Amino acid sequence: MLKINEHFLKLQASYLFSDIAKRVAAFQEEHPDKDVIKLGIGDVTKPLPAACIQAFHKAIDEMAVESGFHGYGPEQGYAFLREAIAVNDFQARGAEINADEVFVSDGAKCDTGNIQELFSLDARVAIPDPVYPVYLDTNVMAGRTGNLRDDRYQGLVYLDSTKENNYVPDLPTEPVDLIYLCFPNNPTGSTATIEQLKTWVDYAKENKALILFDAAYEAFIRDDALPHSIYEIEGAREVAIEFRSFSKNAGFTGTRCAYTVVPKECMAYDSKANKQAVHPLWNRRHCTKFNGVSYPVQRAAEAVYSTEGKAQTRELVSSYLKNADLIAGVIGELGFDYVGGDNSPYIWIQGNRDSWEFFDLLLNEAGVVCTPGAGFGKCGQGYIRLSAFNSYENVVRAMERIRQALK
Repeated sequence: MLKINEHFLKLQASYLFSDIAKRVAAFQEEHPDKDVIKLGIGDVTKPLPAACIQAFHKAIDEMAVESGFHGYGPEQGYAFLREAIAVNDFQARGAEINADEVFVSDGAKCDTGNIQELFSLDARVAIPDPVYPVYLDTNVMAGRTGNLRDDRYQGLVYLDSTKENNYVPDLPTEPVDLIYLCFPNNPTGSTATIEQLKTWVDYAKENKALILFDAAYEAFIRDDALPHSIYEIEGAREVAIEFRSFSKNAGFTGTRCAYTVVPKECMAYDSKANKQAVHPLWNRRHCTKFNGVSYPVQRAAEAVYSTEGKAQTRELVSSYLKNADLIAGVIGELGFDYVGGDNSPYIWIQGNRDSWEFFDLLLNEAGVVCTPGAGFGKCGQGYIRLSAFNSYENVVRAMERIRQALK
């Protein structure tokens, strides 16, 4: 008799964004003539930068002739892209990252979920609340948690991110081994300073812990005082793995390209407390379970770092930040407390009512889709998240509808 992995049965009945899609579909079926504006899921809406399109086409043309054809590429990514990433995203900011420490993949979501395979099932995991669901669910699937009780899984250490701590969690009050952090944060839009990240790096070093740092939204940082990478923090190479994506800065959500950085100094421990380098472990996992990102996609990603590509991606990000500024301004006028909207495409709004109730209110009365904060964790109850990923014209219309619905 074949048995299932019963840890999957611990998961909540449905995934957050599936629930949202079902409610929106039901609304549209009931009101087919009503226009719905989506400011919920963090999917970009603008086309790829022209430099990326040109590189994409050129690479596809190469694939059409024997002299330029590419079959299986290196699982870790082509050298041209890994080198461009290391130089532009890290070395240019004074972070010591080498090309062979970069692993190109098809998504940061995949990597943040897959990385936990490297670590023992009895690892004590610390996860922020509210949190991007992938961090939580993949550890539940792996068997690192007990059952769900009072909206939290037994065995996990939850790091409350609340208004009181400016949505930057405090250090754990009990020992942990694996720490998930995300800045600029999804879903709250909060950011962390160099001093705050230094506190986490110091904690990890003192406690032989490892930080999994999701920096998928770093391109939205406009404050020069804020770090774009955890590797800007002294000592982080020993205790941190960083995840990045081309989805939000260059619109690759449908094209699929991201990367993970695993420094060679990054260590974990075996059962005898001997240090073990994480880099070769991730390399082995990557090569065994992943066949690489296609050559044309990697050439398109490389174009992000061209002179034209840098200007175009910055313009793309700036357009979403313009939307975020508009959303934040209206929300503030309406008297709601919020965070985000600057250095982030997300606005985290304290609604003073149940999250799903607020979701239904905006959908039914304004025809606007948000994301209910309760779907991100217990600390998200009473909040909603609005996303700036849409056209400016649609955001103007959405905010006018919200203004009318909530005034």
